[in-house]
Amino acid sequence: MKLICYLSNGYPTLNASKMMAENYVNAGCDVIEMDFPSHNPFLENEFIAGRMKTALENCDDYDAYMREMIEIKNELPQTKFILMVYENTILEIGSDKFIHFCINNGFNDIILVGIKDQKIKMNLIQNNLKVSCYVQYQLLDEEVNQARNSNGFVYLQAKPTQGIVNPQFPQLKNCIDFLRDQGIDQPIYCGVGIRTPEDVLMVKESGADGVFVGSVILKLHEDLPMLEKVIGDYKAACD
Repeated sequence: MKLICYLSNGYPTLNASKMMAENYVNAGCDVIEMDFPSHNPFLENEFIAGRMKTALENCDDYDAYMREMIEIKNELPQTKFILMVYENTILEIGSDKFIHFCINNGFNDIILVGIKDQKIKMNLIQNNLKVSCYVQYQLLDEEVNQARNSNGFVYLQAKPTQGIVNPQFPQLKNCIDFLRDQGIDQPIYCGVGIRTPEDVLMVKESGADGVFVGSVILKLHEDLPMLEKVIGDYKAACD
């Protein structure tokens, strides 16, 4: 199973996040989820939104972010990348410019956040970029249908929110088996609430293809030895 670590791009500087990407990979990370900081990250918690704000205060030039992303990818050729981007950020960059950047540099997997309508999403898909689909733990019919028709990976909630579950599928393994029974054959990556190696092992044993870890890793950026240990522990649970 793949270990996917979230990188707050540009925090506190572009050079610092570039070095952190290397630290992630050296510690055992398989896939880096790398964001474009948004000027309006309305779906983020205070911690992530604050990091985006700091990043943009230090560099407000999306061209610079794209140059840095290319450098990171070139320096880590064996690493897979997922781009997390708000729809409002794509509109700031320009849809065509963003699409050309992704296609020309092999950034094929997109987590598109804050969708107001389907225009941007469909434009990405029509240009053969893979847009993920988020499915909550309770397996809402609308989200399952979207996942069935999606061309990207399924981002499945790993733990229920406040005990909200579908009684037919109470465990994560039940949820994954159900999605597979629906004919969904794209990768299923699980995230939200992953904090310990035991959580990672639970996701692996449930049959997921990958696991997202986010804030737990971000909060260790000032303690590199501990960050490397925690990523190593997560990676061991994946193998």
